[in-house]
Amino acid sequence: MNPFSTRTNIGIAGLALLAATLPFGLVNPPRSSMAQESARAEATANTTAVRYHTAKINGTDVFYREAGRKDAPTVLLLHGFPTSSHMFRNFIPALSDKYHVIAPDYPGFGQSAAPDRASFDYTFDNYAKVVEALTEKLGVNQYALYVMDYGAPVGFRLAAKHPERVTALIVQNGNAYVEGIQKFWEPIQKYWASGASTDREAIRWLTSLKATKWQYKDGVPDTSLVSPDAWTMDQARLDRSGNQEIQLDLFYDYRTNIPLYPQWQAYFRKHQPPTLVVWGKNDQIFVADGAHPYKRDLPNAETHVIDTGHFALETHGSEIASLVRDFLGRSVSVRKAAR
Repeated sequence: MNPFSTRTNIGIAGLALLAATLPFGLVNPPRSSMAQESARAEATANTTAVRYHTAKINGTDVFYREAGRKDAPTVLLLHGFPTSSHMFRNFIPALSDKYHVIAPDYPGFGQSAAPDRASFDYTFDNYAKVVEALTEKLGVNQYALYVMDYGAPVGFRLAAKHPERVTALIVQNGNAYVEGIQKFWEPIQKYWASGASTDREAIRWLTSLKATKWQYKDGVPDTSLVSPDAWTMDQARLDRSGNQEIQLDLFYDYRTNIPLYPQWQAYFRKHQPPTLVVWGKNDQIFVADGAHPYKRDLPNAETHVIDTGHFALETHGSEIASLVRDFLGRSVSVRKAAR
C-alpha cells in the first residue's frame, strides 16, 4: 500500500507510527546535513561572488574585477572602447563557478585612474605592459584570453610576447586582419596619415553620447535587450575632464596595431592556441569579414557569427557564455596537460 495515497485514512496515531518507521531523513533531516549544505552554499557564493579591487601598477591605480577560486584556470577578460570591465558584469558570474576570472579597466577607462597625458603614455604598447604587470602582481602565470575590440591589440601583444602563458583565445569582435578594417575607419585612417588637428577634430564625435549609444544599438535586431546602464556608465567616464583627449590619442595610436598583424598571425600559426571566434555579424566597426581569416592561420578555430552588433554580450550573453564554457572545458585542460 502506498503510504502517501489520498485514499488512505489512518488517523493521527497511524501517521505517528508511520513516521516512526520511515527513514529519519524523510521526516526530519539531520541538523548536521543541513549545516553542511548551508556551509557548501555559502562557500560557493563566496567563491563565485565578484570582488572589486584596485592595484597600483607602475604608479597608476588600476581597477579590476575578480571572481572564482584562485586555484582554478584563469580567464583574463580585456574590454574595448568606450567601455570597461563593466561590459563583463553579467559574463563574469557565468564563468566564475569553474574559472578564476580577472577583468581590468585600462587607465583612462572605467574605474581606473586617468592620469594626465603628460605623465602617462596612452598607447596600446603601454596598456599591454600595464595588463602584463597586473597579472604578474596577482601571480597569474597562465590564462585564457578573452579579447574584444581594443582588447585584441592589448591581448595579442601579450600572447606574442608570452605564448607560454596563453592557454586559449576567445576573440569577440576583435581584429587581427586587414579584412576587418573597412568604411568606419576611413576618417580615422585619414587622421593616421596626417596627424592634423582638423582630422583629429573630425573624429571627436566618436566620444559623444550619440556615438556611444550607436555602438551599443546599431545592428541589434531587438534593442530592448540592451541595458541603458551600459552606455550611461561608459559616457560618464568619457565625459571626465580631459578624457576626450585621451581617447583621441588612442584613436591615433591605433595605427600602430596594423603593422603588427603579420606578427600576431605568425604567433597563431606557430603556437596554434585553441581559439574560439564569436562575432556580431552586423558590427560596422569591426566587420564580420574580420572574423573568418582567423581560420587561415588557426585551422582548428571555432567560429560563431551571431545576429547582433558590436557589443554582442549585451544581447547574447547567455549564448556566448555557453559557447565559452563548452570551449574552455574541452580546450584548456587538454592544453595544460600537453605542457
